[in-house]
Amino acid sequence: RRKPIQKVSELVFGNMPNDGGNLLFTKTEREELIKNNPTLEGYIRRFIGSEEFINNTLRYCLWLQGVSPAIIKGFPFILERIEKVIECRLASSRVTTQGLADFPMLFGEIRQPTTDYLAIPEVSSERRHYIPMDFVSKEIIASNKIYTLASATLYEFGILQSAMHMAWTRTVCGRLKSDYQYSAGIVYNNFPWPQTQTDKQKQAIENAAQAVLDARAQFLDSSLADLYDPLTMPPELTKAHRKLDAAVDAAYAKRKFIGDSDRVAFLFELYQQITSPLEPRKATRRKRAKT
Repeated sequence: RRKPIQKVSELVFGNMPNDGGNLLFTKTEREELIKNNPTLEGYIRRFIGSEEFINNTLRYCLWLQGVSPAIIKGFPFILERIEKVIECRLASSRVTTQGLADFPMLFGEIRQPTTDYLAIPEVSSERRHYIPMDFVSKEIIASNKIYTLASATLYEFGILQSAMHMAWTRTVCGRLKSDYQYSAGIVYNNFPWPQTQTDKQKQAIENAAQAVLDARAQFLDSSLADLYDPLTMPPELTKAHRKLDAAVDAAYAKRKFIGDSDRVAFLFELYQQITSPLEPRKATRRKRAKT
């Protein structure tokens, strides 16, 4: 589906460079550039895909959206990179990519949120009990390997980081080898959110979601990969997630769920209730017998 089955925030695909790597930099390359050209720092932004986000790897990009041509012309290095982008795009067999050569200073596809956002990695190890998600500054550029939920709330974070959402994800998501391959069209847009939660239940989810973030904050030297590795996940974080799972489960139903299979069965019933009125029915006509 292109849109969610309920009235919830839209999940958006990240930005695609389509630049042959000419607008991207490693940490070392960035440091060398800024050392020689300190004023370049304002035009080089942190860039995250699934790998960089989960492992806290530093990668950067040249971000020139809205930058004056007079400023761009003042940096021979930038002009050199832009020329290489033009060459790369013109060499493509795709007509659409060739057309992007007219905009060589920009990413091929731009969907950067104008607010801080919740980042969801497209690919994540199946070993993890939860796909790590986190709030990210709007100044950090999301690649096409990240999904973004602009202006996300604690409630949305809580639902998406719950065992309920993970049970759904494991069942319906695509796979890259055996790793989870999250998507908007299959996973997020079809996911049934709670229907009848009370304000008290919503507040409980928000409180539990904040507790998860607080537990992570105790280990600032650890990446999300460290925090969500089943072998090294801190007890404080595990306990916070269990409380969040319980709060989310309670918002869906009064009964206790017995494992993920029970959650999935419940979610598919809920999915059918939500989508059945949306499915168009084809009118059937009886053909009159010829006399």
